[in-house]
Amino acid sequence: MAVNDMHELLKHDLGDLYFAEKHILKALKKMEKEVSDPTVRERIVLHQDETEQQIDVLERVFESIGERAKAQKCPGILGIIEEHDEFKKEEEPSKPILEAFALGSGLRVEHYEIAAYRGAIALAKSLGHREAVELLGRNLEQEVAMEKFLVSNAAAALRNVQSMNDEMEERGGGRTSRAGNRGGGARKRASSRRKASA
Repeated sequence: MAVNDMHELLKHDLGDLYFAEKHILKALKKMEKEVSDPTVRERIVLHQDETEQQIDVLERVFESIGERAKAQKCPGILGIIEEHDEFKKEEEPSKPILEAFALGSGLRVEHYEIAAYRGAIALAKSLGHREAVELLGRNLEQEVAMEKFLVSNAAAALRNVQSMNDEMEERGGGRTSRAGNRGGGARKRASSRRKASA
């Protein structure tokens, strides 16, 4: 359908957000399983509840401008989610590295949402949709709060991830060393047998 006026553009942008929030809700459930930091995981669970509320709010926004809520495929959010899933599948990261990547993905999602809500609010203001502006502002506040949380807690969470990764590498190095010792012992025994037969 052609978008030829500001109302249709606002409807399109709301559809983008409606689609995005539904897919983000699924992604947050995955992220919850990938994060080990209890503080971050607790905030992700809370944001799942907020996202469900945001979907309801968007339905009210559609209603306030005289439209039925309808999702519009959002390539932007699908790209961020796909990037995460491809990294997990193709790079086969350790659990700590996947957790670090998931935190970065979470920030990318929040930045995308913040920009999208600000754009929709600007459109709604220009069209005089006061109720829509107020409702969208609520969702924006929650996204800004989540982004600030991730930024302020990412450093500590990533330090924990680094510690876990270092421990895994040390254990892996120990196994390699032991394997090397076993290989060296075998070579020595083989050499001794050759000397004896000579």
